[in-house]
Amino acid sequence: MARVTALFRYPVKGFTPEKLPTLEVQDDGRIRGDRTLAFRFADAAEPEDRDGLDYWPKSQGLALQDFPALAELRLAYDDEAQRISIRRGADTLVEAGLDACGRAELVDAVTAFVRDSAQARRVEKPGRLPLALVGDGETSRFQDDPRGYVSLHSAASVDALAEAIGDELDDRRFRSNVVVDGCSAWEELGWEPGQEIRIGDVRFRADIDIVRCLAIHADPDTGERNAPVLTTLTRRLGQQEPTLGRMLLVAERGGTIRVGDTVSVI
Repeated sequence: MARVTALFRYPVKGFTPEKLPTLEVQDDGRIRGDRTLAFRFADAAEPEDRDGLDYWPKSQGLALQDFPALAELRLAYDDEAQRISIRRGADTLVEAGLDACGRAELVDAVTAFVRDSAQARRVEKPGRLPLALVGDGETSRFQDDPRGYVSLHSAASVDALAEAIGDELDDRRFRSNVVVDGCSAWEELGWEPGQEIRIGDVRFRADIDIVRCLAIHADPDTGERNAPVLTTLTRRLGQQEPTLGRMLLVAERGGTIRVGDTVSVI
């Protein structure tokens, strides 16, 4: 029987996740506290409003895709108090709220970190600084689709990919909200579009496969690009596009999903 083995949310778009015992899936299909904030470049285009969602490409702000050093940071977000803590190893780089002073502190700390990283030249390009911390900390506006996906992958799929690469891979590398065990490798890619997937008491519908980007090349602890994931998926495993995991849409209403919940394919 398939079960949830790990749950993650991403308070800041493009940054590292929080690992949590539960996730609250809202009726709009988005996870509470997930992608509610983003560090945008100074010259970033105004976001495109897609049915109440601020959409802009990851290239318009800090994200693991182009700044793999961000993998070294650990975020914790208190969505009741609206406070963010950012750590690097045992050191707390900053802890602040989302008022004007707190946002300035967060921007200064993140800017200093990136300027001291291997990607310093990228952030110093004309028009990128000063960064702006955008988002209200409540609304999950920075998703990649206005329908409000929950992302899922099978641990067995990661194991199969690791075997093809010849090295171990951490589930965190793949930036899903939900990791499940008890499925066969690549089983989630075979779910029919619209097929019901039940996690605990929450009903979802299977939607699109997840086509991956360079963000998953970064080691989730060091940020080093140390695994040829994309080319292994296409050249060695024969995929047309580098794909791992599945997007789910809420079928009727949200609810709470928990580590240990059963995952049923109806």
